[in-house]
Formats: sequence, structure tokens, C-alpha cells
Amino acid sequence: MNKLFEHQAAVPANPDLGRSACVPAVRTGYMTGVLLCVAATILMGIMFPVMTSALRHVDPFTFTSLRYMIAGSAFLVLLRVKEGRSAFRFKGEPIALAWLLGSIGFCGFGSFVFLGQQLAGRDGALTASIMMATQPMMGLIMNSIVRRVMPPLYSFLFILMSFAGVALVVTKGDIAALLSEPQNYAANALIVVGALCWVIYTFSASYFKTWSALKYTTMTTLLGLTTIIGLNALLFALHVVPVPTAAALIAIVPHLLYMGPVAGFVAILFWNMGNRMLTPINGVLFMDVLPVTTFVVSAISGLIPTHMQIAGACMTGSALILNNLYLRRRAQRLAAGS
Repeated sequence: MNKLFEHQAAVPANPDLGRSACVPAVRTGYMTGVLLCVAATILMGIMFPVMTSALRHVDPFTFTSLRYMIAGSAFLVLLRVKEGRSAFRFKGEPIALAWLLGSIGFCGFGSFVFLGQQLAGRDGALTASIMMATQPMMGLIMNSIVRRVMPPLYSFLFILMSFAGVALVVTKGDIAALLSEPQNYAANALIVVGALCWVIYTFSASYFKTWSALKYTTMTTLLGLTTIIGLNALLFALHVVPVPTAAALIAIVPHLLYMGPVAGFVAILFWNMGNRMLTPINGVLFMDVLPVTTFVVSAISGLIPTHMQIAGACMTGSALILNNLYLRRRAQRLAAGS
């Protein structure tokens, strides 16, 4: 997996030759990163309607434990096959930080977001998905704080444009009614905290420079799983959530078949690989694809989109395309001037 990124760091002896030879490789890597992030967010977008049904049978904590036990096992096998036994050594990287990030990214995201979705009731899937569109803004703020660098103005505007498009999709263009109706602030707050957990997890991958995307994903998943299972056991012991019955576990098997191998394994691996290629500040923008995907799945179930919803989806898609074109040209100008 490390070899996937080595070509970006290699510099030929002839600088002019190196500049021309690296351009196709950089473009190929960029487009691969875009495709990986888009695929990941589409798969994640589908998970919210899936969870609507699953949460009728079990609590979000139990489901999160089961989901990541499946995904963690798959990551474990893949890492062993791809990178061998030596991949399970930390090689000087901080194990405590890896555990903390795994706990934040997987236990925090799964617990807060899905609990908020459950509290939001019938419209929980759309509520949770629209809150995911706040992540690009969180990413810009976090990047500015950590790196002490202001984000590009046009990227900031494109993020606002994409968020506005998502808002049109989920409100059918009736923004005034959304603001005037009573809101479940507790549910929304939990979902926003969960979204922030995922942003922290995504941006912190850069601290593990010697790990491949696969290794970062595997190690943080396995370490975070200890927190997930520990929290779940504590909630059982305190009778905060009931121990699921055999009938409930059988009922969620179809949901686990998607949430574990697909949304938990494939989507997260694609997400970390794509962000490694694009950098998190660029990759996190693709989170605005997620609520549109959730809406499309709902539409397939029988919900007919309005003209304003179609316009909102087009606005979000256009913002993503324009931002990526802008960032590519900006990178080329910076490379030419160096």
C-alpha cells in the first residue's frame, strides 16, 4: 500500500524531465483519489436509510459494536495479506494516539450520529445526512487552526455553495418553514458532534506518516473497537440499553451485511485512501455527496423529487466539480512557480 504513494515523492535527477514525467502520474493519482472519495461517500450515504430500519430492532451502541467487529476482522485479514506480519508493529508510532483516534472516529461517530438519528425519528436519515454536510466547513476551520493557514477563498465559497444545494434537497426549497418549525435540538447536536468526530479522525491520519492508508484504517479500527465494546458492555451492565434478543439479532442480519462489509469496510478504506491522495482538506468536501445519496435512495423508495430538490442536487454536484478544477489549476500554478 505504501508503494501506491511512493511515485509522488520520487524526483528524477533531471528536474525538467521530472516535472514533465510526474504530471501524468499526479493527475492519475488525483483522479483516483476523487473516485475513491466519491465511492466512499455514496456508500456512506446509503447507510442512513439502512440504519433507519436497523434502529427499530437494536440500540445504536450494540449495532456499532457488531458492525465494527465485522469490518475490523476484514481489515485484519487484508492487512495481513497485503503487508505481512510486520504490519502489526507500531514502528515508533504512538499507540495511545491511534487508540484515541480510533475511539473518536468509530465509537464517537457511530454512537453519536446513530443515536441522534434514532432520536430524530422518522426523518432521522435525512436529518443525519444533512448534518454530514457540515464536515467540509469543520474541516476548513480545523485546518486553519492546526496549520495556521487561511483556506483558499474560492474553496470556502464552493463549500457554501454545496451546503446550500444540500439544504435545498432536504428542505424541498422551503428554508423558511425549516427555520420556523420546532427542531429536535438534542438529536441535531448529537449528530453534529458525531460529524466532528469523523473530521478529527480524517485529518489526524497525517500524524502517522510511516503507515499506509490500510494500516491506519486497520489499527485505528481494532483499537477503537476496544472502546466500542467496553462502552457497550458498561451500558448493558447499567441497564441503560437492553441486551438484544435472539430475534432482534436475526432481524438485523441483512442490515449488518451492508453496514459491516460495505459501509464499514469498503467505504472507510476507500475514504482513507482517497484522503491520503487528495489531502483531507480537499477530500472532506466530498461529504456533501452523502446527503444527496441518502435522498436518492429515499426517492427510489417512492419519494418523488421536486424541482427545487433537483436544482439543489445539481448545485452540490457543480460545487464539487468547480472546486476540484480550481484546486487542480491552483496546484499546477504553484508547481510551475516553484
